[in-house]
Amino acid sequence: MAVAGAVHRGGWRLLGLFWVLVLLGLGGLGGMLALLGPPEPRLAEAPPPPLAAPEPAAEPVPAPAPVAEAPAPPPAPSRDITIPGADPALLEAGPHGPVPRIAVDGRTSIRLYARPAPGRSETRPRVALIVGGLGMNAVLSEQAIARLPPQATLAISPYAPRPGTLLDRARARGMEFLVSLPMEPNGYPVNDPGDRALLTRLPPAQNEERLLWVLSRFQGYVGAVGAVGPMRGERFAALSEPFGAMQEQLRRRGLLYIDPRPGARGPERAWGRTVDVVVDEPATRTEIDLKLGVLERLARERGSALGLIGDATPVLVDRVEAWTQGLEERGVVIVPASSLIRRPEVTQ
Repeated sequence: MAVAGAVHRGGWRLLGLFWVLVLLGLGGLGGMLALLGPPEPRLAEAPPPPLAAPEPAAEPVPAPAPVAEAPAPPPAPSRDITIPGADPALLEAGPHGPVPRIAVDGRTSIRLYARPAPGRSETRPRVALIVGGLGMNAVLSEQAIARLPPQATLAISPYAPRPGTLLDRARARGMEFLVSLPMEPNGYPVNDPGDRALLTRLPPAQNEERLLWVLSRFQGYVGAVGAVGPMRGERFAALSEPFGAMQEQLRRRGLLYIDPRPGARGPERAWGRTVDVVVDEPATRTEIDLKLGVLERLARERGSALGLIGDATPVLVDRVEAWTQGLEERGVVIVPASSLIRRPEVTQ
């Protein structure tokens, strides 16, 4: 019994010792905490910044408007010239169709269908070109009309199958034109001017009938030139009476006549002139350039000169185009052939 009491008292002592140690530990911890002081307050973390609203897409910046330039001056008045179409008042019935006549009021084809010439204030030497061989080859003829200077005078073949379109284009460019008049040339019949040519062996009435056929083929021309291509009617022109009768017919109908034979006397019964130079004989590039130079020189010496081109080949058109581009810079002006005609010496 004594032993049990001793054990009981030893257990309480141990338990008491445990709590004493606990209290001592707690006291030491409290003292230490007192020593250290209260813990520093913990800074509150800043809340994360709110998500920024997405920025609106940048609008495209418009390109700066171009600086307004001064308005361009209005174009200068057009100096283009249009040749009028055929006037019924200048036509009368013929055996093969309408032929020219002088109107009741005195108007003539020479004046109505001519391209206006430079005025009297223009004192530079003048040169004119008649370009023939047009109408038989539509493609070459159209190219010539498009590229030749508008002051050039065209000679249209009476044998042209469909000349209407070509003539409309020539009028639109302000180009006057002639009808080529076939006459018996040197070397006939090897050199054949066609079945409507005026011939030395035909009676006057038949030659007149052929002339009226030629004049009826188309309308709106200022006159005729006695050449079809390279053939220039030398034999027929050598006979003064039939040649003079032909000129008389043209004059009475208000038409001019261009004699294609350089050196020949000018037309006596018709308004007209003789050519000074045949440009394409021979039709080589070198000779064409040479003849154009001769034509220009004659214009300087005489005040005016008239050239004839028998056939408007591509080479010929090229050379004329190049020549005329610098002509005015060299002090010479190109004019229509109708501006160089002369008064007839003999009238009946």
